[in-house]
Amino acid sequence: MVKIIDLNFQGQPGVIAAFLMETPDGPVLIETGPHSTIDALENGLKLQGYQLSDIQHLFVTHIHLDHAGAAWVFAKHGAKIYVHPLGLPHLENPEKLLSSAKRIYQDKMESLWGDLQPIPLNQLRAVRNNEKIIIGDAGFRARHTPGHAVHHIAWEVKNFVFTGDVAGVRPVEGGPVMPPCPPPDINLEDWIKSLAYLRTRRYETIYLTHFGAVNQVKKHFIELEGRLRNWANWVRPFWEQGDSIENVVPLFEKYVQKQLENSEISDEGKRQYELANPTEMSVAGLFRYWSKKTSPN
Repeated sequence: MVKIIDLNFQGQPGVIAAFLMETPDGPVLIETGPHSTIDALENGLKLQGYQLSDIQHLFVTHIHLDHAGAAWVFAKHGAKIYVHPLGLPHLENPEKLLSSAKRIYQDKMESLWGDLQPIPLNQLRAVRNNEKIIIGDAGFRARHTPGHAVHHIAWEVKNFVFTGDVAGVRPVEGGPVMPPCPPPDINLEDWIKSLAYLRTRRYETIYLTHFGAVNQVKKHFIELEGRLRNWANWVRPFWEQGDSIENVVPLFEKYVQKQLENSEISDEGKRQYELANPTEMSVAGLFRYWSKKTSPN
């Protein structure tokens, strides 16, 4: 049984989740959220009868701060962290990850994400594609699913899967699914291949970090792929004519807001979507995608 812990990111419920599973060998945590929400995560664990130190196995889908930013806290309590091989070096030495985030978020860095500290190499476990990690009676199969990030893993357990960001964000139940497209390594072709693979698995449930369980899996994947293509193609002409990201962001915000209004999303719901998937980041990521795609190198 999967227990969803709402991390109340920036005081808003339904934006970032962590997931708890209980096994005969102790509890397992999937995702941590950022360090800024560690108190909410600790309280959520206490409600289930656990302390931070009880978590000795932690699976992260990728190393972005809203998914793995608090992993180092669990490492200090002795946890083993399971991560994509390309993400592991950045958890061992987060200097590049931290400097990149500081350039983007500047004075909002601490309030959004909190602290970030290195994790000893002997507590990090790089997991190969299709490798299965057994904890008690639960098997966690790593499905490498690039597109949102090159270091992305969807963690498959029986007939359900923790999809991180590869299956998009849907913070409002029944609302539209949106593709988070932050820089630096959005890749449309890889993402669509990852979605095609996940569809072949015929999951009964997918668990979104942003946010919660989805049972209409086929419909969800079809909608996400359509919107991913739509967003990329909407941004392309602005990039081709040399517009600046700053000029395009307000136009894209209106475009996304219209999609939310068509789905009758409330003002609170719109805030959830913006916190889970900032439109400015998607414009920047898609500009970078088109730049790399058309580069002669």
